[in-house]
Amino acid sequence: MKLKVALVFGGKSVEHEVSVISGIQALLSLDKEKYDVIPLYLTKNNEMYIGEDIGKIEAYRDIKGLLQRSRRVIMINEQGSVKLVSYPPKKFGKNPEYDIDLVFPVVHGTNVEDGALQGYFKTLGVPFAGCDVTSSAVGMDKYIMKAILQKAGVPMLDAEVYTLSDYEDIDSLTDRIEKAFGYPVIIKPVNLGSSVGISVSKDRTELVNSLDDAFKYASRVLAERAITELREINCSVLGDENDAIASECEEPLHSEDILSYEDKYVSGGKNGGSKGMAGVSRKIPADITPEMRENVRALAVKAFKALGCCGVSRIDFMIDGADGRLYFNEINTIPGSLSFYLWEPTGVSYPELLDRIIELALKRERREKNLTFTFDTNILDSASFGGGKAGKL
Repeated sequence: MKLKVALVFGGKSVEHEVSVISGIQALLSLDKEKYDVIPLYLTKNNEMYIGEDIGKIEAYRDIKGLLQRSRRVIMINEQGSVKLVSYPPKKFGKNPEYDIDLVFPVVHGTNVEDGALQGYFKTLGVPFAGCDVTSSAVGMDKYIMKAILQKAGVPMLDAEVYTLSDYEDIDSLTDRIEKAFGYPVIIKPVNLGSSVGISVSKDRTELVNSLDDAFKYASRVLAERAITELREINCSVLGDENDAIASECEEPLHSEDILSYEDKYVSGGKNGGSKGMAGVSRKIPADITPEMRENVRALAVKAFKALGCCGVSRIDFMIDGADGRLYFNEINTIPGSLSFYLWEPTGVSYPELLDRIIELALKRERREKNLTFTFDTNILDSASFGGGKAGKL
């Protein structure tokens, strides 16, 4: 019997369009002999839609029209079985239901990749692919992630985080950043990906502009020293906290101080449309020494395990050309295009990569079924609020 998989993409995120591309790439590569796949589109309001055209990338040129000819659904748990049902239900005629064995989220960014969507699936009781709630949340918060990985001995640049209250006094904030890091300095929203809101500042005017931009997307921003002779090296990891392997390494090529959103998703699609992260200009394998390659791959696995990740992630590193030192930059717990292009050079095809991600999700589900989450007590038998008034138990 085929496994019934809901492939989820889109969502309320600034990386919404990127997720649509990644999701449909995955949809086209899932083995239809093994899986009954339902493409499930999350709108920018996080409403769920299914339909004949939901899995066709051309249909997203007119999303309003796509939704009009598609069906809105919700997920429910009914007697231990999770299914998709029409919403609102039809008053007349049949309301079709679709059983779901597993959810495969291919989503990027805040509200969907950061543990929020994973928590929803967890509450419903449906197995899902990829990182769990905790590792998803930690992987999205760059500052908390740094604290955990510094404890694990992963090398990275020092950073400070600033809030909206700091931003209220922009002069004081810029003074503090200048004193802590000097120039050039890089400013990042704490919980976004795809280079959205990230920029390098070389003077005070640019710093103010960078802060203005970053605070458009997040209530907390991070500052750290910018490496002037920067080389970016990325590596993907597949597995879980117990056993994981690293892919080939890549060096993405970019037009500015950092790999921009345009470098990642726009420039690579001039001939035939955007291909997501699969369309980025890059060197595979990266032009680094064998010793550096093994160092990158070992640190990638170490970071992946330390964060308790599952499925496939991409770890981004930085090399300081001035002294050759390697630093961890960030993790993408659901990377663009699921980093399939980093696995193909190792002999792992995209369909096989998707198979392994699903196997890891089912493995986690089997393991969690052996854990105890509830136990019976008689506490409610003796509970009283003293005549109906609120009080202590």
